[in-house]
Amino acid sequence: MDGCIKKIIEGLNAMKHPIFRAALIGAAALAVTACVGGDATDPSPAPEVSTLRVVHASADSPNVNVVIDGANFATDLPFKSASVLSTVSSGTATVQVDGIVPGGTATVIGPVDITLEDQMEYNVLAVGGLSAIEPLIVSSPAASSLVNTVRAQVVHGAANAPQVDVYVTAPGADLAQSTALGSFSFTESLGPVEIPSGDYQVRVTLPGTPGAPGAVVFDSGTVALPTSNMLIVAVDNTTLGASPISLIATANGVGTLELLDKDTPTQFRVIHNSPDAPPVDVIVNDDFANPPLLESVPFPMFSDFIEVPADTYNVKVTAENNPGAIVIDEDLPLAAGQQYSVYAIDVLANIGAYVLIDDLRSVATEAKVRIVHLSPGAGPVDIYVTDVGADITNLEPAFAGVEFEAETGYVSLAEGSYDVIVTVAGTKTIAIGPATVALAAGEVYTAVARDAAGGGAPFGLILLDAFN
Repeated sequence: MDGCIKKIIEGLNAMKHPIFRAALIGAAALAVTACVGGDATDPSPAPEVSTLRVVHASADSPNVNVVIDGANFATDLPFKSASVLSTVSSGTATVQVDGIVPGGTATVIGPVDITLEDQMEYNVLAVGGLSAIEPLIVSSPAASSLVNTVRAQVVHGAANAPQVDVYVTAPGADLAQSTALGSFSFTESLGPVEIPSGDYQVRVTLPGTPGAPGAVVFDSGTVALPTSNMLIVAVDNTTLGASPISLIATANGVGTLELLDKDTPTQFRVIHNSPDAPPVDVIVNDDFANPPLLESVPFPMFSDFIEVPADTYNVKVTAENNPGAIVIDEDLPLAAGQQYSVYAIDVLANIGAYVLIDDLRSVATEAKVRIVHLSPGAGPVDIYVTDVGADITNLEPAFAGVEFEAETGYVSLAEGSYDVIVTVAGTKTIAIGPATVALAAGEVYTAVARDAAGGGAPFGLILLDAFN
């Protein structure tokens, strides 16, 4: 820059005639301005920006990809989750939501154009069941800096829940003496409101009047609300319990947390898959003074789901009518809203407990299938899922080298009939099957590999969930 100004001064000195010198002074001033980077009195305006987040609140829809203006904005977003609150340019944005279905994707929302104004926060929610899914756009002024304050906006995104009143109070406050945050129906929102950060109790009731609240249909119990900018969305309850909703919350634009009703129970079932063990009894929390929770369960049978309060339970498995012959003794922490399968596995000499968390949420576009290898005599296996009657000679397995006590996780399959074939790992030697299964969209299936009674071949399957 110093060299630039020096050349301008030398040019002026070279102009001896006063007329030329006067004419060039203005041009020299402009040149000096250019040397130092532009006109400081007329800066370029700041770009207009908004913040944008997408929330998956459609209870029976698959994971989704979100595309904005042709670019990926969020990928593989599951139900009850939200993308990061991101800064985007204001103006018109084109939003498209694609459901991830077996074999590819299918557009479920859009493309739809939305207008983003400067310094505004936009939340785009996918709401409603898949057959009636729609975008719900909730906007508010962008949050400013917060000090010891919670800024909360609450959205009713539960298609199957009625109109409700929402109370956010001190823990234990009498609702009859409290004022509702507001009343809203599906697709409506309340707030944003600002309250001091701290401990609160969120209760949702059927519509009432001041001093006479309606029946409570959701109670969070005591929850800590930290200093944050929060979005809280009521979604259809896909876990357990009587409440029609659960709440998902995201604070400061990152991550989501699900809040369940404080009385949400847990469930578990017991599956006898020890091939040489006799029928068994199941005793919970050392309650030997009363009949066992489950009596005389033979191989390879299983119980229904048993609903209990969320807690840690001691489970003892004993020989039938012989409480002193304890073969399994396990403490099982069972969380609210979760369903568990507790398997007695392996031969009697090595018998133990094997616990899986089940996901029985229906997804309208697919059948969810899980295959569990609990056959101690089969060794590592390959698993094929093929068209009915297909020859596997030149096919690759869907799952290769599956070890004892491993499982596939839930696999998404299109509705239809399939052959399930299990072979000795690395070979085409069939150990189980072909077993032809008919799968329906919206259902959940579990197949468990087992030994024959007494152990070893011929191997078979225990069929659970929608198979029954």
